[in-house]
Amino acid sequence: METTNLESPDVANHHYNYVTNLLLNENKSAYEAKKQLVAQGLSDEIAELIVEHVEIEIQEAKHEKARKDMIYGALWFCGGIILTMADIGFIFWGAILFGGIQFFKGVINSNS
Repeated sequence: METTNLESPDVANHHYNYVTNLLLNENKSAYEAKKQLVAQGLSDEIAELIVEHVEIEIQEAKHEKARKDMIYGALWFCGGIILTMADIGFIFWGAILFGGIQFFKGVINSNS
């Protein structure tokens, strides 16, 4: 089996992209992704490090998206309430409803 030199940024990026694709698009488990890397010639330790790093990055991205959903949801909700209370003749129920749904979607995703 050929061992891969991870000193090259192209090779490292290839492995990170490959694991990301396995975990996100192909719904493989971390164990299966690690096995795939080992089959490509990486050692168990390096494969484990790559998979762990990619899992951490995925979790951070999901948490950041959930945080943004909560912020934008709260802004839409508050904006709808403020404009409705300004008594300009309209009830901004769409903004209120959309903001509430988006906020609670972010809360649920943040806690999962």
